[in-house]
Amino acid sequence: MEQAMFAGGCFWCMVTPFEELPGIHGIVSGYAGGTIENPTYEQVKTGTTGHYEVVQITYDPELFPYERLLELFWPQIDPTDDGGQFQDRGTQYRTAVFYYNEQQRLAALASREQVAVSGRFELPVVTEILPASHFYPAEDYHQDYHKKNPKHYKEDREQSGRDTFISQHW
Repeated sequence: MEQAMFAGGCFWCMVTPFEELPGIHGIVSGYAGGTIENPTYEQVKTGTTGHYEVVQITYDPELFPYERLLELFWPQIDPTDDGGQFQDRGTQYRTAVFYYNEQQRLAALASREQVAVSGRFELPVVTEILPASHFYPAEDYHQDYHKKNPKHYKEDREQSGRDTFISQHW
């Protein structure tokens, strides 16, 4: 098993694209990239801790190669927005690919370049490719939020503008 970590705005919306696929063994919402140990949601949402909202994915690379994870990641985000994602604004909602090894780093850089030259976007791609930092799981109520609170999740996602952007650009 290997791990991958992606920041794509609100972590609730970054779970569903990856779940229930062969070779994906776990998806945990959490925080990474910041300066505070064991941050809470209340701390992270202030935008002052340096943490991103992320999903950490445990996967079997024999069944689901890392490059396929990247192919699923990019169409979930606006890679040109460095101020957050859709209605979620702030540094905690920036996009990034966190790599765990050199192979992941090179694959992430190559995939970002493919997106940048694809012609899909007028603005430059600003999604960062960063070394994986310590991962802190989010509070239990954030895990599988879309299943625990389907009505609120659906309303929030519809209001965010994410799906409209995805359908227009991807």
